[in-house]
Amino acid sequence: MARVTVEDCVLLIPNRFDLVMMAAQRARQIAGGAPLSIDRDDDKNPVVALREIADETLSLPDLRENLIRGHQKIVETDEPEEEIVELMADENSWMHTSDTSLADEDSMSDAEEDITEDDDMASEMDRKPGAAFGMTEDDVVGDDADGDVVP
Repeated sequence: MARVTVEDCVLLIPNRFDLVMMAAQRARQIAGGAPLSIDRDDDKNPVVALREIADETLSLPDLRENLIRGHQKIVETDEPEEEIVELMADENSWMHTSDTSLADEDSMSDAEEDITEDDDMASEMDRKPGAAFGMTEDDVVGDDADGDVVP
């Protein structure tokens, strides 16, 4: 019976891909508890969906719209253009303002202070190589880069 139903549906929806997508959408609706527009006659949901399409008991544009909504990942919302214009104006005014508060040393951020401390430690290590670990040159014993033993 499904073969006859598909052949009847192709007359209404010539694109077989669209037919399959719309029938699958309707079968999901039926599985979700949507009311049937025809008798089930012990048929499964996909066959019932095809029979409903073939008998034209459904609104095909409504079914197509439900299919599109079901596959959308982002729900489109209509925003008034006035809000967009105001937001753009606020953005432009924000971009053209200059903030001189960062020039003050008192307003230095924690990240900037950390960088300054790291620079101070690096310069200390350049002057005294073992200073970072609380060591002096006398504490270092081992092989140097050439393989010579360092006392």
